[in-house]
Amino acid sequence: MFIKRILNNSFRNLSNLIKMSIDARLDAVPLVEIDSGIFKYVLIKVYGKEDSDGKESQKSIVRGFLRAEWHADIYEEVSTSIRALGLDCECLGGGRIEHKKNEKRIKVYGYSQGYGKADHEEAKKILLTKYRNYEIECSDEGY
Repeated sequence: MFIKRILNNSFRNLSNLIKMSIDARLDAVPLVEIDSGIFKYVLIKVYGKEDSDGKESQKSIVRGFLRAEWHADIYEEVSTSIRALGLDCECLGGGRIEHKKNEKRIKVYGYSQGYGKADHEEAKKILLTKYRNYEIECSDEGY
């Protein structure tokens, strides 16, 4: 009985350590990385493995780069980095961002032919964590 109790406590502590490690890795992933100008963006769900309670630590992030010709270019680049951290991810959709840094304005619009339309309102909430003093507009117009 004593050994069983020690083993159960050890497994609980190991489970907590693994979960903390996943949470720490999730915290290391910035919510927003975008360029200035007009470019494609993707909304990505990042997550760790399910814990013993069946809960999954996760967060959504926004990525957009001028250098990307396709939404898939962004997702491939980001997913490789995410998986290197021992996390997993899935693309929730895409669109375009017009980022006017000097005017402190961002417009989120359009869709991805490959991934579908991202939830622009969700992307806006995430963008506001980094660009608090910006005017951020969402639109379903345009490609």
